[in-house]
Parts: sequence; C-alpha cells; structure tokens
Amino acid sequence: MKNVNLAIFDTNEQFVNELEAGFASEEGFVTCAKATNGNNAIELIKSHNPDVVILNLVLSGVDGFGVLDFIKKEKPKCAAIVVSNFADEKIVNSAISHGAAYYLVKPVTPKNIIDRIKDIISDKTLEYKVSSDLRDKRRINSLDEKISNIFITIGIPPHIKGFSYLREGIKLAVEDPSIINKVTKELYPKIGEKFSTTASKVERAIRHAIEVAWNRGRSDAISSIFGARVYIGSERPTNSEFIALVADKLLLELI
Repeated sequence: MKNVNLAIFDTNEQFVNELEAGFASEEGFVTCAKATNGNNAIELIKSHNPDVVILNLVLSGVDGFGVLDFIKKEKPKCAAIVVSNFADEKIVNSAISHGAAYYLVKPVTPKNIIDRIKDIISDKTLEYKVSSDLRDKRRINSLDEKISNIFITIGIPPHIKGFSYLREGIKLAVEDPSIINKVTKELYPKIGEKFSTTASKVERAIRHAIEVAWNRGRSDAISSIFGARVYIGSERPTNSEFIALVADKLLLELI
C-alpha cells in the first residue's frame, strides 16, 4: 500500500504533535502538513494534496466548516475527518453535510483515527457487488454517503458506535441480501471482525442506535425516507428488519 498522506489542522498544538507521533508509528501513514489557521490549512491542502485531512471545527481565520467546504468543492478525492470537542447533534449533522466522512468527539487516540482512515481507504477501493454494470459505475463510498444521510435524517447520531456498525451491516446486506437471514451467524461476526469487537457488542450497539432514532420520535422523517408509515408510535423494527428495510430501499434506487 502506498503511503497515506495526512494533514492535521487544530489549534491545540499538543494534540497535533500527539497525532503526528502516533501516525509516525504506524507504517504507511505520513503527516505532510499541519496548521492551526484555516487560511493556512487551505493553502497547505492546495500544495500538498493530502489523502486525508484531520481537522477541528475551531480554527483561526477560516473555520473548520470553511475548510470542509473547500475540500468538498476543490479536492473531492480528499477525505475529511472532524475531531472536535462538540457533541451537539446540530453541529455533528452540519459537519457531515459539509462533507466530513467521520465526526469524532475528543478525547480520541491516534489509533481511533487510523482505524477510521483504514475504513475510508477500504471503502474507496471496494465496489458494489450488485451487478457488473454497477461495479463499473459506482463505488462503496457513495453508498456510505447515502446510508449516512438516511441515518442523520431519522436521528441516528454519527458519534455513537452503532452508527458505523449499522452502516457496515447495511452495506453487507446490499452486497449480499441473503445475509439478512444469517444476522447472528454471519452479519454480526463480520462487522465485529472489521471493528475488532464481539458480535454481541455489535448487536447491542446497533439496537441502541435504532432505539435512539425511534425515541426521538421523528416519525415524519422516517415516513419520508421509507415512503410509508412503517412503524407507528413507540414500535420500532428489530435490527434485521431495519437493516433489510434500508438495504431494500438502496437496492431499488440502484436498479
């Protein structure tokens, strides 16, 4: 694997240095730029063309949202990971809508970020397995975006573990719809293997993510996503029902 060039933009120099040292200890990861100022960050992105940018939303000059907008418009192949002190849902959703691939709430370790970078790299190299035509045209990172948009609309916050686990489960169900009948024996273990956790923890985290969405009572948003009032009031789908529901919706859009 070629080196992954990283840029780190944060006002906390100690945090930047800790990340840089952590990345240096991992083979294949190179810090090519760092700054505390958003204007400088944009210039460094122009000159260094990093593969991944790790940034805080709080920067002097142009703020993190401005940097995200620049990346989204001018450097679409560059992935952005926001690392912030803020866990407010509106801020998280706004960062995702501005193009952030992941939103991590401090404290985080270099390993946390490296794991997410590996997810991004993996997603960019995998293609849909729905049909040969789709394999030629579409890549898994666009599927990630569709799933993330659905989650955000119905109220599943990106910073909880169940968000990533659930997204991975839906991707697996899109690639192989039959796996929805083998949730316990195959789906959960595959997700657990990818995220270095157990199948039981995957199951609980996904159940929690779905509960969060349904407890927020966004019935109109849920209805608008799925085109019908599938679940009423406090009734919520099981993990497998929800995964199948989203996967079916995405497969229909891809046909």
